[in-house]
Amino acid sequence: MLQMNIYEEFAHWLDSLLENNDIPESAKAFCFNLYEESEEDHIYGIQLIAAGEFDPADTAGDWACEEVWSSEEDIFTVDTSDEEDTGWKHAQDLFKEMVKEYLESGTYKNVLLGAEGNAIGFVDGELEIL
Repeated sequence: MLQMNIYEEFAHWLDSLLENNDIPESAKAFCFNLYEESEEDHIYGIQLIAAGEFDPADTAGDWACEEVWSSEEDIFTVDTSDEEDTGWKHAQDLFKEMVKEYLESGTYKNVLLGAEGNAIGFVDGELEIL
């Protein structure tokens, strides 16, 4: 279930990235990279990158390594320590739900939807094409 207070903060973060940064025309796809910021504190982060390649069959994400733009250290974090499930899978589901909501109703959804594809996944893990 979408947590609106966290989603609103996430949407604001994503709005500022998409509004204030010039994403190169060479960008073919976007990937939402997930990170475990602190295992003991149950904090997870998400970063947005634009890739110059896209292969929907490549769930290993080699295409996402062809980065042409990145939010770099501007990472949105979520603290799951107060939730029943604090594991990485829950965090991935939480972020995926927020990204899907943004793709449906976000202010700058057309920037993301104008790409050949969008994906989400933990760095060094499998990607899920959205």
